[in-house]
Amino acid sequence: MTIMIAVGCGILVFLMFVFFIEYTRRSRSALRQRMRYYADGAYAAESAAESAQRQKKSGTKAMDFVKQTAKYLAKIRKAETLDLKMQQAGLPILGSEFLVIAAIGGVLAGIVVFLLTMKPLVAILVAVAALIGEWCYVLYRIDKRRTDFVNQLSDCLTTVANALRAGFSFLQSMELISKEMEPPISEEFARTIRDMKLGARLEKALEDMDVRVGCPDFSLVVAAVLIQHQVGGNLAQILDTISSTINERIRMRREVLALTAQGRASGWVLALLPVGLAAILTILNPSYLAPLWEEQIGRIAIGAALVLEVIGFFVIQRIVDIEI
Repeated sequence: MTIMIAVGCGILVFLMFVFFIEYTRRSRSALRQRMRYYADGAYAAESAAESAQRQKKSGTKAMDFVKQTAKYLAKIRKAETLDLKMQQAGLPILGSEFLVIAAIGGVLAGIVVFLLTMKPLVAILVAVAALIGEWCYVLYRIDKRRTDFVNQLSDCLTTVANALRAGFSFLQSMELISKEMEPPISEEFARTIRDMKLGARLEKALEDMDVRVGCPDFSLVVAAVLIQHQVGGNLAQILDTISSTINERIRMRREVLALTAQGRASGWVLALLPVGLAAILTILNPSYLAPLWEEQIGRIAIGAALVLEVIGFFVIQRIVDIEI
C-alpha cells in the first residue's frame, strides 16, 4: 500500500507540472484572443505582453528551474525524438523538460518510500515505477490525441471540400479548419499555417504535420494534396472520396473493437485480479502473505509472477489488436 501511494505521489507531481503549464498557456491564449477582439492590434499585443510578464513573475519559478535544468539535457541525442513525442501528446514542454519533470516525480516518490520503509532498494524500484508511469501517461496522451484526430478527420475533409467548392483556396480552407473545429485538429492546422507564414513551403509544412500526427489516414490525405498540387485535378472530389474511405475504416475499427471487447477485458481482469486479491488479503490478514515478502523464495515467486503477468497481458493485447 505504501509503495502504491508513493508511486501515485510521483505521478501526481508530474501531472501537476503538466496541468500548470497547460493552464498558463491556455489562459494566455484566451487573453490574447479577447484583447484582439475588443481592442486594436497594438494595444492587444502590449496588454498580452504585460499579462505574460505578470504571470511569469507570479507563478513560474518552478518552470524556470525546470527550463534551466533542461538546457543541460537538450544536447542528448534522443532529445529531438522526445520533443516530437511531446508534440504528439499535446504537452507544451520540450523533451528535456519532460526528463527533468519526470525525474523530480520519480525522486520524490523514492524519497517518500525510503522515509517510510528505510529500504533503499524498495525506494529505487518505486522511483523507476513512477518514471514508467509518467511515460505511460505520455503514451496514453499520444494515443488519445491521435484517436481524436482521426475521429475529426472525416468532418475536416468534408468542410475543406465544401469550402473549395465555395471558392476558397486550400490555404483559406486550412484557416477555416483552424478557427471552426475543435482541438486537436484545429491546433495542428493552426501550427501548419503558422509554419507557412514563417516561410515554410506547403509540402514541407504538410509533411511536418504528418510526422506530428503519425496517422496513416492523414498520410493518405497529405499524399493526395501534394499530388494534386503538382499535377492538378479536382481536389474537392478527391477529398470527398478519401473522407468516405476514412468513414468506412472508422466503422470497421469500431466493429472490431466491439468484437474483441471480451478478449481485452479478459486481459485486464487477469492482470489486475492477482494484485487486487493480494491487496484484499493484506488488509484482512497481513500475516497470511508475510512469507512472500520476508523469505527469499517468496520474493523470487513474486518477481516471477509479475513477469508472467506482464507477458500474459501483452500477449492477450497483441492477439486482440487487429490492424485495419
